[in-house]
Amino acid sequence: MLEFNFLAILLIIALFLLWKLDLIATILTLKNLKAELPEEFRGIWDDEKYQRSQAYEKAQAQYGILSSISSLSVLLVFWFFGGFGWLEGIVTQWNLGEITTGLCFIALIYLGTWATSLPFDIYHTFVLEERFGFNKTTAATYLADQIKSHILTAILGGLIVGLMLWIFQTIPNAWLWAWLSFTVISLALTYLAPSFLLPLFNKFTPLQNEELNRAIQSMAKKCEFPLTEISVMDGSKRSAKSNAFFTGFGKRKKIALFDTLIESQTTDELVGVLAHEIGHFKKKHIIQRLVISILQTAVIFFLLGMAIDPQSALGGQLFAAFGIPAGSKAAIAAGLVLFMIVFKPVSRILSVLMNILSRKHEFEADEYAAVNQGTPAHLISALKKLSANNLSNLTPHPLEVFLDHSHPPVLVRIQALQKLA
Repeated sequence: MLEFNFLAILLIIALFLLWKLDLIATILTLKNLKAELPEEFRGIWDDEKYQRSQAYEKAQAQYGILSSISSLSVLLVFWFFGGFGWLEGIVTQWNLGEITTGLCFIALIYLGTWATSLPFDIYHTFVLEERFGFNKTTAATYLADQIKSHILTAILGGLIVGLMLWIFQTIPNAWLWAWLSFTVISLALTYLAPSFLLPLFNKFTPLQNEELNRAIQSMAKKCEFPLTEISVMDGSKRSAKSNAFFTGFGKRKKIALFDTLIESQTTDELVGVLAHEIGHFKKKHIIQRLVISILQTAVIFFLLGMAIDPQSALGGQLFAAFGIPAGSKAAIAAGLVLFMIVFKPVSRILSVLMNILSRKHEFEADEYAAVNQGTPAHLISALKKLSANNLSNLTPHPLEVFLDHSHPPVLVRIQALQKLA
């Protein structure tokens, strides 16, 4: 039986306030759209592309508002009508072991979440992105991606969640051992993903452009960056948007360039983008974020340990608020799911703080690239082209930037780079 206790009321208020804050930020960003193209972008952008970018921003905003209303409504309706207790009753009737029962409970929650978000994802990919010329995904590729993602989730997710459930069920000071285990697994997956997981979705081939290869290797050598592999990823298989990323630990660093990025940038511009990414490593940004993430995870697992204990004050209120019997076979798994819902407001605050740090790191990496290239001009032109190719919003409202942006607005980055000149 549901009990709208203090925790339930506080969560409802927090979820509504967060949704309202996001809505206000979106509306302010739409009002902040400027009719005239900023002078800094003339020569790369034109008025027609600028108008398309504003239409794209409006379409994305409308999509975001509708999808957020849907996800919040589904959660509240499922909760208020006793859905969590109903689902717990179904899996416990199957008379399975505690860990298997818990895995079934989490699997059904996962499938329900996926099913309710699928129509929005299909619309975003095949209607919205298609309308603005970004979507390159075929129905066959989309279906294959879905199947591969679910298989990986079932295998890796099932093993990880099963381990967590076993630890919380059998080991004293479970939160500590769960945190250590999760950290080790996360680091291992980060190391293994480029070689074993990413190739399941994309094709990686050695960079054939000798001029670009030499320029990148030269910059890596100048920055004393141990680059061991340069690959081209078939990003155009799914989207016309451009990107690049580094992977690898220690002395084995790899870089992957989207084929769309190579097509749209000059050699000097690409080297500028890569020098920026090298800057993140040389400035210890990756290590800083990793350490902060590990410490945050420790706090989360500590709170989780209290939340899944029906005898604790937090756990008692949590189980009562969602109508889950304290002695259920699915209690630990249900506590894990419910804790993640309750933790959403706190997670949002943490993400805002991390975004503040991330934006600071972006300015530092930009400066590193400009200094090591001897000029900010190449990175500036690269940023302009990236923003044009991706139809980026050039004038987001400060509130939206504060809440959601891990990168400073491209205009602000360009202005900062221009001062370096």
